[in-house]
Amino acid sequence: MQITSIDARDLSEAWFLCLRKVLDEGHEYRIERGSYSGQQRKELDMAVVQVRNPGNRPLIPDVPPGVPPPTTTEYIDSYLPYLMTAHQAEGEQYTYGQYLEKQIDEVISMYRKDGFNTNQAFMTVGNPESLKLEDPPCLRSIDTRVRYGKLHFICYFRSWDLWAGFPSNLAAIQMLKEYIGAEIGVADGELIAVSKGLHLYDYSWELARTAAGVA
Repeated sequence: MQITSIDARDLSEAWFLCLRKVLDEGHEYRIERGSYSGQQRKELDMAVVQVRNPGNRPLIPDVPPGVPPPTTTEYIDSYLPYLMTAHQAEGEQYTYGQYLEKQIDEVISMYRKDGFNTNQAFMTVGNPESLKLEDPPCLRSIDTRVRYGKLHFICYFRSWDLWAGFPSNLAAIQMLKEYIGAEIGVADGELIAVSKGLHLYDYSWELARTAAGVA
């Protein structure tokens, strides 16, 4: 397993750096089970993405002219309730919020009541039944750490679509981090994301090359 470490200034830079890494170094294979079964995918064995200033605005990538944006600010605003609340639209198998909603409140309460020196403020996504879903949750955990007067998040994605998922996921998670930080009275810190499945589907390869300036 090759571990790829990416050190980025903000969310936009993180996305562009990841695009280049996946295009240059990603393992190419045909999907046998899961989303887009039968299609090709380029994927890093294991990616660790450290974002130093994830709160820098805008939270979404500034793509070159002619490249369709992978997400929009309007979409992020509509996506945030999916992450933070248990509301489930018709046809949805799950939402991250159905697992996280009560845990968010508990993490805030834990820090307020017991202080910041704990390793227990950890939020999980999914349960044993999730494995039976046609598309199990991609985001599986959000760990939290208050250190040096700042709130940091460490997230794990079992599988992660770099084009259609990464920009929206991290922008919304960053907004959640800012919300929790404000509730417990600490500054905003780093966002670290880990995945053994950071990938690009073949439909997005040419778009990714254009966006990243890769020949």
